[in-house]
Amino acid sequence: MFKRILLATDGSDASDHAAGLAVSLARQTGATLTALYVVDPYPFLGVGEINPMGFDAYMAAARSQGAEAHAQALRRATAGGPPVTVNPRLVEDVSVMEGILAIIKQDQIDLVVVGSHGRTGLSRLMLGSVASKVVAQSPVPVLVTR
Repeated sequence: MFKRILLATDGSDASDHAAGLAVSLARQTGATLTALYVVDPYPFLGVGEINPMGFDAYMAAARSQGAEAHAQALRRATAGGPPVTVNPRLVEDVSVMEGILAIIKQDQIDLVVVGSHGRTGLSRLMLGSVASKVVAQSPVPVLVTR
């Protein structure tokens, strides 16, 4: 059924829940799991030109968060059952959506698993929803968890 599952993670509780489900599906189907963390520099644009140390600190913190999100997925993949093969991926210099779509294509992903923070109302309108964008634009099935 599924051979390559993509877990789009940001290290949040919602992503950790999605990781649990993605690992379970990978175990059931024998799929490999790609744990993707996207470092999006765009929230910091302009500031980096004014204060390069601030941009460097932002990128270092984002890479560190990505490493922790990967470690979290790896812990899930080795606990509670047969281990699942996890391919940690970190993508930089693109939006989260662009990074997810690129890895879907590059790694020939069969299924995307993504957590939703469950925002509603004005906060969803202001912040957008990566999960809803993935559902709308993904060429493969998407499983959204909450």
